[in-house]
Amino acid sequence: MFGKVLIANRGEIALRVHRACKELGIQTVAVHSTADANAMHVRLADESVCIGPPAAKDSYLNIASIIAAAEITGADAIHPGYGFLSENARFAEIVAAHDLTFIGPSAEHIRVMGDKITAKETIGKAGIPLVPGSDGAVRTVDEGRKIAKEIGYPVLVKAASGGGGRGMKLARTEDDIESAILNAQSEAKAAFGDDSVYLEKYLELPRHIEIQIAADSHGNVIHLGERDCSLQRRHQKVLEEALSPVLTDEQRAEIGEITRSAIEKLGYLGVGTVEYLYENGKFYFIEMNTRLQVEHPITEQVTDLDLVREQISIAAGNKLTLRQEDVKFNGHAIECRINAEDPRTFAPSPGRITDFHAPGGPGVRFDSAVYDGYMIPPHYDSMIGKLIVYGDSRELCLARLRRALSETVLTGVKSTIPLFEELLDNPEFQRGEYNIHWLENWLAEDDA
Repeated sequence: MFGKVLIANRGEIALRVHRACKELGIQTVAVHSTADANAMHVRLADESVCIGPPAAKDSYLNIASIIAAAEITGADAIHPGYGFLSENARFAEIVAAHDLTFIGPSAEHIRVMGDKITAKETIGKAGIPLVPGSDGAVRTVDEGRKIAKEIGYPVLVKAASGGGGRGMKLARTEDDIESAILNAQSEAKAAFGDDSVYLEKYLELPRHIEIQIAADSHGNVIHLGERDCSLQRRHQKVLEEALSPVLTDEQRAEIGEITRSAIEKLGYLGVGTVEYLYENGKFYFIEMNTRLQVEHPITEQVTDLDLVREQISIAAGNKLTLRQEDVKFNGHAIECRINAEDPRTFAPSPGRITDFHAPGGPGVRFDSAVYDGYMIPPHYDSMIGKLIVYGDSRELCLARLRRALSETVLTGVKSTIPLFEELLDNPEFQRGEYNIHWLENWLAEDDA
């Protein structure tokens, strides 16, 4: 096992990694910007190093400063968390070149899965079902028009290097295709430095289902069931559930084994998530995230497996602690992403938290790095914390979520807590009857 791990991240995920390291007897190094000098992960880590000013490009994305911090503190490994450099293949290569262990997959797998076109080709060959679409990048409008006609409208134009909805445009008819391609290329170039786009058939009312996997260096691969991430706004997840309220045990086992087998064929190492659209009983691959997911805690709750500890252990060369036949799913879990945002407009609300009390009681977990007097900086994402609730059934889980939201004390900034309280009163949500467009439609109706 590692002696010392540098955590190349901030906020609740940095604290989450720190806790896993301490339970494994590993010393931790926190890196931080000047804006995060008083952050909780900095306070609790065994050592800390300031790596730059507030702007992420000068601190948490500053590879040279992070490597220097690892070297001067004598770290053995670097954990990237999620976001920032977690899916940067060049960073993984540089970490390895400095005789440090990157706690994540190989740079090659990061690179392959980071390009949506290459990922689609690779994962399709491994046996995973794909959304009908172009075989590769679409370079011209005429080429796009021809492919769109073949697969049938509506179609999505998507950035090859995209994520979070950027570089994604919908063309419902042939009249829309030219502007969709040109706008997607322009947006992709500005956001990712790569204007490559591809086409996919647009599914009207799908759910977003993702399968958690873990693979060690001894040839063992397991899947840990699914998470339903269909409650989204502008392609950003808002609430997630495990297991999905719409899948049967047979469907779960089938897509889980398809995913596990494909990952095994790829020779993947570490934890990862394969994401699908699900409609009319069929699954279609979207992308693979080669990192820990924000919503990993709900999988931990229903499998009783610490994914972060497992991730660190795998990187140290150990075998998985479970075989597939040992994986059992129990109960139901829900995660709410509580952000410092206006609950109606979703405008960011940075500022000082004047009073904070986390909820507790049976089946309640709150992953956060905030505290009384903590200043939420304007430089990063607006997440305050993740409220995770667990129950033997979805009904009990919803009841505990309602209780936990009512117990949460948070003043000084606006938060999305009222949004979740209102959501819990919606009969369709209570029945689990929603898709990836449902939340935005519900919000639009509520504002009308």
